[in-house]
Amino acid sequence: MLRKNPSGHLPQVSPNAFIDPTAVICGRVIIHDYVYVGPYAVIRADEVNAEGEMEPIEIHAHANIQDGVVIHSKSGAPVSVGSGSSIAHRAIVHGPCRVDERVFIGFNSVLFNCHIQTGCVVRYNAVVDGVTLPPHTYVPSTERVGPDSVLSDFARVDPASVQFSEEVAETNVALVEGYQRLRNEL
Repeated sequence: MLRKNPSGHLPQVSPNAFIDPTAVICGRVIIHDYVYVGPYAVIRADEVNAEGEMEPIEIHAHANIQDGVVIHSKSGAPVSVGSGSSIAHRAIVHGPCRVDERVFIGFNSVLFNCHIQTGCVVRYNAVVDGVTLPPHTYVPSTERVGPDSVLSDFARVDPASVQFSEEVAETNVALVEGYQRLRNEL
């Protein structure tokens, strides 16, 4: 469902994207080509800052937002999900937040006030709050990463995790194409 927000912004969705009919996309949201948005996901850009303005939530080409993901932003701060990135089932991405290209965010993870740089992997049930993760950082499951964390202690992403992340992204682009074909059959 695409909805206008109280400020009058309507989502901008590429005709080459797929949004599941149960997902809610509200307000100043920009969704690019070959983005997959799964069932019951919510992407909501409706809060404004003190000046009454807001930055968009932008989902770049070939990214996927899986089932039950929530993406929102405090006080109109920007949120960006980079090309080829995967936000897995029931994760929360709360702005201000920037997720760069080819990032994997695992099930039930929470991102807030952070920048996840290119090629990072954040496994399931992890929390990343108030930091910039260097490129290709691997955050294990259930880890909490914050301003007091020593980021150099985290491992680099291994080849198996890179392959897994790429396969997830490719699978979801194939889903976009498959659901596009089904839409044309109805």
